[in-house]
Amino acid sequence: MNCGSLEIEILNTFWNFASENEDVDISIQDVVDVLSQKGTERAYTTIKTVMDRLVAKSILVRYKVGKKFFYKTTMDKREMALDMLKEFTDNFFDGNIAEMVRFVEKETVELLVK
Repeated sequence: MNCGSLEIEILNTFWNFASENEDVDISIQDVVDVLSQKGTERAYTTIKTVMDRLVAKSILVRYKVGKKFFYKTTMDKREMALDMLKEFTDNFFDGNIAEMVRFVEKETVELLVK
């Protein structure tokens, strides 16, 4: 599942809300407010567009309560990370997990030495 940096920021906002209360109803404005507090100033319409893209990707679901729309994630952070790790492995290592692990180990050691 390919996601951009703003999509990941939005998803992290959802996962943080869910860690406090998994049944919480999350609106676009809730996400705008949290991102703003973290220093990510984005227009409401930008956040709505990105969240609608996440709905189209089936990562978020949208539902209505009264006259207001709310959103929930369809997968938790671990599931999403595993999905992205598999996609990374498929894209860069032809699905060879052992090769990917060797790469990460080598690069991690080189990063620690720097």
